[in-house]
Amino acid sequence: MTTPDHPDSRASDRSRPSDRSRPSDRSRASGPTAPAPPSLTRSPFESDTFTSATFVTVGTGPLLALAAVWLVTRLGMLALLASDSLGVGGVGHEVQLLYRHWYGLFADGTFPPADPAWQYPPGAALAITAPGLLTPWLGYTQAFVVLTLIADAAVTLGLAVADRSRLTHGAWYWVCALPLLLHLPLARYDVQVTALAVLALLFLKGRSPVGHRLGGALAGLGALVKLWPALALIGTPRGRTTREAWTAAAVTAGALFAVLALGFSGPLGFLRGQGARGVQVESLGGTALAAARAAGLWPGTVESRYGAYEYVGPYVSTLGHLFLLLTVAAVLWLVFWRLRATRWTESTPLDAALAAVLLLTVTSRVISPQYLVWLLGLAAVCLTSRRTVMRPVALLLLPAAALSSLAYPVLYADVVTGTPLGVTVMVARNGLLLAAAAVAAHRLWRATVTPVRE
Repeated sequence: MTTPDHPDSRASDRSRPSDRSRPSDRSRASGPTAPAPPSLTRSPFESDTFTSATFVTVGTGPLLALAAVWLVTRLGMLALLASDSLGVGGVGHEVQLLYRHWYGLFADGTFPPADPAWQYPPGAALAITAPGLLTPWLGYTQAFVVLTLIADAAVTLGLAVADRSRLTHGAWYWVCALPLLLHLPLARYDVQVTALAVLALLFLKGRSPVGHRLGGALAGLGALVKLWPALALIGTPRGRTTREAWTAAAVTAGALFAVLALGFSGPLGFLRGQGARGVQVESLGGTALAAARAAGLWPGTVESRYGAYEYVGPYVSTLGHLFLLLTVAAVLWLVFWRLRATRWTESTPLDAALAAVLLLTVTSRVISPQYLVWLLGLAAVCLTSRRTVMRPVALLLLPAAALSSLAYPVLYADVVTGTPLGVTVMVARNGLLLAAAAVAAHRLWRATVTPVRE
């Protein structure tokens, strides 16, 4: 049960020995007039008054309010999925047709053979087959949605526990932000993957070696399901924490891959589909081509390939290779950042994970709308720490999520055909993502590498 905030709670929080041990805190506590690091605390989300006035009441009020908002918003998402007629419609077809088809193949002991739409690591089989646990009572689609809601509730609960001081608000961010994507999150398995990454980061945030190993294991499991959760480990503090977490991740991923390789044929078939991917219409490169086509500067067309709409025409291959190089550059920057970082706080693993996923998202040849589920989840984890520097990034992701649902499914026909309205929506959405990535990288560097002036 939560209790009302004590007037001295923030002061006692600052005086904990664990906080005094951090270099960044020592620099702030060196004197009554010691300045904070520049530009790292200027955000509406930084205000304790804003937090308290908005989310803090008495007793169990915040938890009941959070549960009520979760229930109302998720019922709304379910209603949209049940009708599934918004915009181009058919959001649920991926579960009803594609996932269910793959489920039948897994039941026969094989990964999808020569299926260009199968572009997922072998651990994705766990998410696809998990609804089978409920099929004696529910249909496959209904069972999938139930498990997605359970994963969503697990994320909410984990964030709420991390927010128990009621001076942070990651749970509220997640509960209120996810519906901006309408009913799409219920019809993809990205909520389940995000749950693994979120819980991994919450365990890594603590000091327990057991928690570090468990966080690493969850990140390793997530990496085998959809690769990107491995980035949850990019910001672990050097030394024992990194050894514990990374070893647990490698052991978990290796053991699970061995089990799947023994139980199913063709576990690495997804690599063929990934290598042949082109430039998707919703990516930054696709937006550049759409703008060029709308201006009459590029004569290409759109084709449905590999389960998505991609551009076909001159310079597309060159642009695709350019974005691959940008992805490599982003990875090298992350490695360089880790080597140069000198200041670590409890929020560093959280902030680094969000910055890393953002950088690899904007440099990707593919930006599917469900990628926003990942980013919203990581932003919510960052907001469970008062030390995070990612509050402006979290704010930028909110309109980006709303524009993503406007692009798909509401205006997807305009996006694919490249009408002025469709191009405008994609320029705005991808501009926000690019800005969020730049701000995240800059603030992460400033918080951990740039010397703090006394």
